[in-house]
Amino acid sequence: MCSLEKRGDIYILTLTGSDEHRLNPTLIDSIRSALRRVRAKPASPSSALVTKAEGRFFSNGFDLAWAQSSQPRRELMSAKLQLLVKELISLPMPTIASVTGHASAAGMILALSHDYVLMRKDRGFLYMSELDIGLVLPDWFMVLLKCKIGDARVRNEVVLTAAKLTAEMAAVRGIVHSAHDGAEETVEAAIRLGQELVKRGWDGNVYGKNRMVVLKEVLEKIGTVPGEAKTTSKL
Repeated sequence: MCSLEKRGDIYILTLTGSDEHRLNPTLIDSIRSALRRVRAKPASPSSALVTKAEGRFFSNGFDLAWAQSSQPRRELMSAKLQLLVKELISLPMPTIASVTGHASAAGMILALSHDYVLMRKDRGFLYMSELDIGLVLPDWFMVLLKCKIGDARVRNEVVLTAAKLTAEMAAVRGIVHSAHDGAEETVEAAIRLGQELVKRGWDGNVYGKNRMVVLKEVLEKIGTVPGEAKTTSKL
């Protein structure tokens, strides 16, 4: 699950526990609930969100074990992630992912849905695992990757070689904002970056609308998600 903490103008959303933080409807709904609380009560006209995770994983992607029993479960899980990404894109403040463990497949997509990605040097990697596990990449994943990774050669490396990128490799390729020595240092750097952005005094609503313009292709590809008005899963 996840927890939400406020430190001044910074919201810190933490994926809690020592598991792989697999993205199933329960976890996704928990994250979306936290984002709704952030949206409803911003710390100030100018705020920032830092997302981090406990344990060895930022997120190891979709919960394929949960979804394998039925097509409706797979569709529900995918739809809920699309809703989460839409909500991150429209959130009225800068967003920062503090990646202190592995971020694979949908977990990497979750990280890249933030404005900035800071990553730990000594553990974890970014990894689009679909090729290695025999799955076809969803179209909207690729649209997001194109928006976030400008170099087509790097995108091909990520998608068509299933490269496992360390923080330093990802920083050189322009995928992450910066690389840091350990988990604590990465989180602290993310909070400092959030504080620096807050000091700019930007209007959060304007910031969110500008992000929606920048990532218009992603929003158009996702479109209207089935069950968009629903907030919780019954499966």
